[in-house]
Amino acid sequence: MNPELDRTRPVWRQVATAIATRIADGEYPVGARVPSVVELSAEFGIAASTAQKALAHLKAEGLIRAEVGLGSFVAERAEKSAAAEDA
Repeated sequence: MNPELDRTRPVWRQVATAIATRIADGEYPVGARVPSVVELSAEFGIAASTAQKALAHLKAEGLIRAEVGLGSFVAERAEKSAAAEDA
């Protein structure tokens, strides 16, 4: 498991927060592909099901959108909500 992850808190939430932070910071701009389940599993040293749960949460929150056969991408809404917070 990645040393940045705290075993006392749900790991999928920590991974989802890390990806959401990258989106907010512009590391993953609108339309950019976010890491796949396999890539997240390797990066964070987590099970595929944990990575899938993190991505499902981000999708439910409207931060990412999934395209069958292509992957997950930063949703348009993410940029709009960030701009609204700056106002």
